[in-house]
Amino acid sequence: MQHFALTIIGRDRPGIVSQVTKILFQGGFNIADSSCSILGGQFSMILIISNPAISTTEEFSDTFKPLEESNLSVYIRTLKPGGEIRPELEGELCMISVYGADKPGIVYQVAKELGDRNINITDLNTKLVGEKQTPVYVMMLEAMLPENTEIEEVEIWMKELKQRLQVDISVRSLVVMEL
Repeated sequence: MQHFALTIIGRDRPGIVSQVTKILFQGGFNIADSSCSILGGQFSMILIISNPAISTTEEFSDTFKPLEESNLSVYIRTLKPGGEIRPELEGELCMISVYGADKPGIVYQVAKELGDRNINITDLNTKLVGEKQTPVYVMMLEAMLPENTEIEEVEIWMKELKQRLQVDISVRSLVVMEL
């Protein structure tokens, strides 16, 4: 069965998730994976979807026209076979939290440090919180440590970066529970 990446972006308002999922449900689509967030004042959503009756993007025709009519941008991309399957990631899952004054380069420098050490970032979120006059930049990363890499090692690597960026960085293990 063919899978597609569906991306939706637009000014945030209540009811977008309901509107999107109603169209998908009524159209016989299955949601294999999804993520949505508010970035600034923009709602963003990406889903991996499939429908046994659809094998090309041309077959979507006007399926998502109601979303576009409500000022949402809709993009559909055909995935290569296997693109819907989450890879088996080996190693320990951890959460890295970064807090500090907002300034350019925080995401890049933390991501570079992790990438240079072959640590795979599996999820990343940033936000400004606090008072408008003194906002605090918050970054939360979920990452997969390579085999034989310990949390304590990551904390040591982050110590120099923490001082250079003048931010607080903490690392903790995430215990994955089987259901």
